[in-house]
Amino acid sequence: MGNTYFFSDVHLGMSQAKSEKVKQKRLLAFLDHVASSGECLFIVGDLFDFWFEYRNVIPRGYTRVISALSHLRELGVEIHYIAGNHDFWMRDYLTTELQIQIHFDDFSHEIAGKRFWLHHGDGIAKNDKGYRFLKKIFRHPVNIFLYSLIHPDVGIPLAKWVSNFSRNHNKFEVIDDSDYRDEAMRRFQEGYDYVIFGHLHSPCLDRYGEKTFVNLGDWIDHYTYAVFDGRELRLEMWK
Repeated sequence: MGNTYFFSDVHLGMSQAKSEKVKQKRLLAFLDHVASSGECLFIVGDLFDFWFEYRNVIPRGYTRVISALSHLRELGVEIHYIAGNHDFWMRDYLTTELQIQIHFDDFSHEIAGKRFWLHHGDGIAKNDKGYRFLKKIFRHPVNIFLYSLIHPDVGIPLAKWVSNFSRNHNKFEVIDDSDYRDEAMRRFQEGYDYVIFGHLHSPCLDRYGEKTFVNLGDWIDHYTYAVFDGRELRLEMWK
């Protein structure tokens, strides 16, 4: 069997043009590597810093990445996308055009007899009550429709500004993954072998006996990803 790859939190479109070009170049090289050795790819949220699909318009600037994902599908690589907190307003573009399977909450999958439980990680922390409420509002079909009435030349820059404001507001928060580990322990008790999160931008892989907890990190500062070869899950850095 081929390898299964996992990555998250690239946030394409958040950086200035020069650094964005470097990020995309590294990501495209990684996807080319997946094409040569991968059987399945999991994008565990926030590939884009903002993504909103109008009926006939998608955000510009991601053509090469979308083409690389399309190439993976043509090669027969299965792709799953677990939506993150920057992926509220995905519709059916990635599914209909690229046959990528979209999952808006947690997702369970079995590989080589091992059970995986995946979640982007947004809303897991106990103090995220306000976010969990907003998540229901943002994903409500009526609100999505109302936002779609705003012209893309206004709606997309507005959403990017809100995304940047939220990130700058939270960038000095101390990372505490205790609630994530508590969630992982519950999933281990349910029989899962691997629990994988993104969202925190803090890469780690810890083993609890035969169980494994992973946070994938990001592609802003760390360029980390996980790979499962059918026997072992490893956390690696793309260089």
